[in-house]
Amino acid sequence: MKGDLKTAWAEGKPLLCDGAMGTMLQAAGLQPGECPERWCVDRPDDVRAIYRAYRDAGSDIVECNSFGGSRYKLRFHGLESRAHEINEAAASLARDVAGEEGIVLATIGPTGEFMEPYGTETEEAFVEAFAEQAEAFASGGADAVIVETMTGLEEAGAAVRAVREHSDLIVLVSFTFDPQLHGGFATMMGVTPEQFAGEMASLGVDAIGTNCGNGPEGIIEVVRQLRAASGLPIIAMPNAGMPVIEDGHTVFKATPGEMAIAVPRLIDAGANIIGGCCGTTPEHIAAMRRTMDA
Repeated sequence: MKGDLKTAWAEGKPLLCDGAMGTMLQAAGLQPGECPERWCVDRPDDVRAIYRAYRDAGSDIVECNSFGGSRYKLRFHGLESRAHEINEAAASLARDVAGEEGIVLATIGPTGEFMEPYGTETEEAFVEAFAEQAEAFASGGADAVIVETMTGLEEAGAAVRAVREHSDLIVLVSFTFDPQLHGGFATMMGVTPEQFAGEMASLGVDAIGTNCGNGPEGIIEVVRQLRAASGLPIIAMPNAGMPVIEDGHTVFKATPGEMAIAVPRLIDAGANIIGGCCGTTPEHIAAMRRTMDA
């Protein structure tokens, strides 16, 4: 379905992605400290059911349960040797649900490590780990991959290079930006939306965007800045509001209706793909679908 993704961008048709994976896994019984990606091989029916719930809610794109699927993340659970198996399963389950009409979007998240000179890892080590994921996604039937929730240009660049060199998947990159004390937005590594857009354009990625870190209002403003800085398709995946702590638990309180209200504003700001991050559920996506269709 890769052609459908690029055709939609060329025609200016907005696409709806799905919502939070972690939120849904926790609701299904994922325990603190448990590896979410392991469910792709140990509890495939549960992962497939989450994919299906979002698809039934109206998502055009099925995102894979592979965010923490790099060998760096998996080694905390003693699973680094199963990286290919787990990532391939994540994509294969999504392909089952997406069928011939849906788009399968694999996900690559941060490793949690730092590249030299900030840390001890080399660029080549990062590329090797991300390449392992990219090859598994391709063999599992993915159409595209989103390198998401990134904050540093170096790590994102290594992921883009790995996907480009080891697959023919469409490459999307999404950064998480925080509001700054004196105005504007930047990542925790100090990267502004304008810097991000420029660097990703130089790498030849297919789309850029922003996810997590903000509710709809913050995401709308970042999308405006990305649109002003780039002609690439834009992804926008806000949280269901800003997180609050209630009874010792983190909750996201934006209702499906509140998320749906943001859809036309996100499109007006320049978003081509809209979805949800932390706290969003199939109910949020269904409300967003109704608004998008209207």
